[in-house]
Amino acid sequence: MRTIITNIVGALCAIAMVASAHAAVKEEPVTYTDGETTMKGFVVYDDATQAKRPGIVMVHEWWGITPHIHNEARKFAEQGYVAFIADMYGDAKTADNPKDAGALSGSVMKNPKVMEQRFNAAREQLAKQASVNPQRIGAVGYCFGGAVVLNMARTGADLAAVAGFHASLGLNTPAPAPGTIKAKILILNGADDPFVKREQYDALKKDFDAAKADYRIVEYPGAVHAFTNPEATELGKKFNLPLRYDAKADQESKAEAAKLFAANLKK
Repeated sequence: MRTIITNIVGALCAIAMVASAHAAVKEEPVTYTDGETTMKGFVVYDDATQAKRPGIVMVHEWWGITPHIHNEARKFAEQGYVAFIADMYGDAKTADNPKDAGALSGSVMKNPKVMEQRFNAAREQLAKQASVNPQRIGAVGYCFGGAVVLNMARTGADLAAVAGFHASLGLNTPAPAPGTIKAKILILNGADDPFVKREQYDALKKDFDAAKADYRIVEYPGAVHAFTNPEATELGKKFNLPLRYDAKADQESKAEAAKLFAANLKK
């Protein structure tokens, strides 16, 4: 009898191991368009479940879609979301130096209509994924991407929650009218980030307060720009820029974002 039970337990363990081996985070390229511009994004999800899940639009740093954004997308997939890495530059363009990165990001931020169209095109792709509950969509952005998602929240985009990591605070959309902002907003920035000026915080707070937005700003002492990106320190040294990875700020900010999304996308 004991032998039979042992064999049954062993068989069940083997089945579980096979199932877990087949269940994994998948990343699939998605080609879509914004007008005549070809966009190349990625949908990232855990195929262990067939249930519909909340979705998160992810907007990259000014470098474009890099290993950092792919890694962040995988983490969100492991937390039970379907992540969609938006291509804000078209043809998945990337930059390997600040001059080109600034030109690419500037081409989007200087034309709010382009910014909105490209974000909305990515959101539309996410919403129609079979694995996504289109009623539960949020957004997250890093640096340049942080500015994009904050501006989209200001426009009243249909987003339940928005988080900006080391977000640039360039406001390129009109001040929102009271009641128009749907998203709960979380800004997670380095307290010592020289790229973000106090007057930018003041302008953002003034607009959000007038609009009666639900927002929170967390600043991490000692952290500068790009603190969630493990490649930031090397890039900072290479280009003499105030970029630096900060493990403590990275961990704490990710925990804050996880709480925001769980409360507003999984409820």
